[in-house]
Amino acid sequence: MSAPDVEVMRQAVLRFLGSLDPERKAAATAAFDAAERTEWSYLPGPRPGLPLVEMTPAQEELALALLEIGCGVSGARTARGVIELERVRRRLVTGVDEIDGDRYWFRVFGDPAGAAPWMWRINGHHLAVHITVAGDSITVTPSFLGAEPALVLSGPRRGLRLLAEEEELGRALLAGLAPHQRSIAITSPVAPDDVLTRNDPAADAALIPHGLPYADMTATSRDMLERLVRRYFDRAPGWYGETCWRDARDAGLDRVTFAWMGSDRRGQGHYYCVTGPTFLLEYDNTQDDANHVHSVWRDLRHDWGGDLLARHYADQH
Repeated sequence: MSAPDVEVMRQAVLRFLGSLDPERKAAATAAFDAAERTEWSYLPGPRPGLPLVEMTPAQEELALALLEIGCGVSGARTARGVIELERVRRRLVTGVDEIDGDRYWFRVFGDPAGAAPWMWRINGHHLAVHITVAGDSITVTPSFLGAEPALVLSGPRRGLRLLAEEEELGRALLAGLAPHQRSIAITSPVAPDDVLTRNDPAADAALIPHGLPYADMTATSRDMLERLVRRYFDRAPGWYGETCWRDARDAGLDRVTFAWMGSDRRGQGHYYCVTGPTFLLEYDNTQDDANHVHSVWRDLRHDWGGDLLARHYADQH
């Protein structure tokens, strides 16, 4: 997928790296072929890379500015919301505004100034963004966003709700199905305790229930499913999300399926997934009395660069 603003991204990453002293730069960089490039997690805990807490305010601003370029306006707003919500979560748990600063790790793989492929990422609790660049093309998955709590129930930020549209669109789609369609879409009365693909380097679509095909939905339900898919594609720059949508459409929307597991009652554990020939989406809200969301977008061809890297290396030969 050719990126009209890949040079803007390249220069932004180079400005960030150029702002770092040698010790910080060493922490923030790795070889493109490092095994850790495709190792990721959305759980709490340390990661390889340079955390925001160890950056100067100016360096942190340069790092977070990459979100607007790599995630688009909507995606960057949500990604920044995840970081803010983590502060809220810690405040609710400890009663202290700041414990030890924001622990979200930036890492650049390869050389953005060269002609070879490279990648940048930010990983931390409930946030995983991976942008792979080869030539003038990029990919943006795996893309994970989570929220704990999904709805803040107390404190100064009471009422704050992240990833609300992901839940509401899924609920609306399910609610609009006829009884015989619901019986196909709901594949289990019990929701899994997490997204089924977890943080596997390669997403296995065989793990995902099929549910109800787009082809068997009414026009109204099809429209709702399209809105749900495009909501996830909005986690990327606008041109990229449109390209992903065209690819999904060209591969056949009739082959896209929607499945729900668990209860349809608010406050009870629920899960849904949407799969097609080109993509896989998962949403899970089961932990902490169904107030803890995990959501992920995987590209079944282009995760970590996928076909993009294969074409790049083939062109070099």
